[in-house]
This record gives sequence, C-alpha cells and structure tokens, in this order.
Amino acid sequence: MDDYALKAALVILRAAQRIAILSGAGASKESGVPTFRDAMDGLWAKYDPTQLATPQAFRANPRLVWEWYAYRRDLVRQARPNPGHYALAQLQHLRPQTVLVTQNVDELHEQAGSHQVIHLHGRIFQTKCFADCRGSPTLVDEDALPPTEVVPPPCPHCGAPLRPNVVWFNEALPIEALQRAYDAFATCDLALVVGTSGLVHPAAGLPYLAKQRGVPLIEVNPHESAITHQSDIWLDAPAGEVLPRLLEGLRA
Repeated sequence: MDDYALKAALVILRAAQRIAILSGAGASKESGVPTFRDAMDGLWAKYDPTQLATPQAFRANPRLVWEWYAYRRDLVRQARPNPGHYALAQLQHLRPQTVLVTQNVDELHEQAGSHQVIHLHGRIFQTKCFADCRGSPTLVDEDALPPTEVVPPPCPHCGAPLRPNVVWFNEALPIEALQRAYDAFATCDLALVVGTSGLVHPAAGLPYLAKQRGVPLIEVNPHESAITHQSDIWLDAPAGEVLPRLLEGLRA
C-alpha cells in the first residue's frame, strides 16, 4: 500500500464529521467467514450457494436450505471480529455522526462494539416466519419454541416454516434499512467503502450518492472492485491492516 495514499486518506478523514461506511464480505472474510464466492467444502461442496439462497429453493426443499444455514451459522459462530471491525467501532466513538451500513449478516460489527448498524441483508442468527404472518419481518425466538422433530420448525403463529432472517436472491432489501442507508450516503461528508465487491445492488449504488455530490470516496480493499475506478483514494490492503493505521493517525 502506498504511504502517500494513506496520508491523503488521513487528511480527508480528519476533516470529516458525518462519515458513511459501507462494509462488505471482504471485511468478514478476514475473520474467517467464507463469502458466497468461496468454494464450499464437505457435504456442501456439490451445491451452488446462489441456488440455495433463494425463496424458490426454500419452497422446493426447506429442509435442505435450513440445514445449509445451520452449517453457515456454525461457521460464523467460530469467527471473531478482526482489527478492522474494532477500528470502525472506535471510529464511530470518535465521530459520533458516523453511520455504518453493512451487507454482512454475521453481526461481527456489533461484537466489536459498533452501534446502530444498518443491516441491508439481514442477520443470520435471527429467525423469522417464511410467510411473515405478523408483519415483515415476523421474528421468532427459536429458544422459546417447544421441542419438535420437524425441520425447519413451524412458525408458532401460523405454522409456516421458519427461515433465517437474511435477504435471499430475488428478494427485496428491507425498506426501512435501505432508506436509512440512502439518507446516510446522501448527507455524509465522507464515504468509506470497506471490503465490498461493488457488484450487489442496490447496496453497490450507495457510494455514488456521495460521489455525485462531490464528497470524497475512500475504498479499503486488497482487490480491485467495481467501485475502485470511482474512488478518490484506493487503499489496496486488508481492512485489518489499513483501518487501525488510519485510526492511529486520527488520534495522533
């Protein structure tokens, strides 16, 4: 990573008060959470995750999809926040108007101490009714359910199968979360994009709400993304390496 780029990013960061952050799968991958683009192993190696994470797949074989998410939940439980997660949480403390929007479902930002995180794609450890029989989402506490051998368990309100509270392919993002994310990037004075491919919409369009207003756009990503060519500064290194250095410079 170019030290000049790091110094230039720090100058912008010091002047910013209303920072809008978008984090993607790369931030979690540093903690050992596999992305959808990573090859699956073991019993799941023969499946295409993009074909499992759909409402159509769930209707066709709810048990298969439920058990695949049980596997993913077990993987995520083993993960811990990395230095990048902690740096973003500390940045929120130093700049209280900072808004953190994430495409990740693992809640590692919260574990690191971030607050009021906007989850665009849901939260993998939450469970909801597939029919959303009492509003969207109809969350259900699995621990409070009576014992059952039915997989997935039925909704206690309507009997529809339960599912993870995540956004699948062919589903719309939660309206309230998306509106809050739009508002953050439409009013920020710095857009910071961390570890996202820039390929998944509408989340990928958020940084451009800031860019079109002339607001600086900084990308932290060891790999070139669809956002890189629009960034004012590209810090081409892992978030766990870059963000702590930026935070140290901000505190100096």
